[in-house]
Amino acid sequence: MGLLGGVEMGLSYIAHSVFRFIQLVLALTVCGLYGVDLHAANKEHKYSDGKWVYAEVTASLSAVTALLYLIPFVSRIGLLFIWDTILFILWIALFGVFGNMYIHERAEGDGGVQRMKNAVWVDLVNALLWLFSAVGMAVFWARSRGGRSRWTGRAAV
Repeated sequence: MGLLGGVEMGLSYIAHSVFRFIQLVLALTVCGLYGVDLHAANKEHKYSDGKWVYAEVTASLSAVTALLYLIPFVSRIGLLFIWDTILFILWIALFGVFGNMYIHERAEGDGGVQRMKNAVWVDLVNALLWLFSAVGMAVFWARSRGGRSRWTGRAAV
């Protein structure tokens, strides 16, 4: 039982780490996609549009969270599914804002518009990943409540 449990826990942690790494990479991708416009506005001494700043903040929060979740045992802290749900809501709002602006827009050779159309779909993928994460963490939290200790079964965990 000990060997099988150890292998399952190892494979589970590897799958968890791969999932979080994908979240990290996609969050950094969004930082780059929206950062291009913020950098161009800053270079021309124009104001930074709040929508793009919101996109950068959401992506940055997601990247830091995914990076923290890669640390062993951090994801075992109870109620983290609430934070994942908040990130899901932030990503869905981001998808709604930029989807409304760019999904029906015709790129017609404009690289900036095409980049933003692509960014909208990356936003949706990020939202779905954080939804899966929130559901998975809620299931993990619910299953781990009220259990008994592994060795004797007498102590409440």
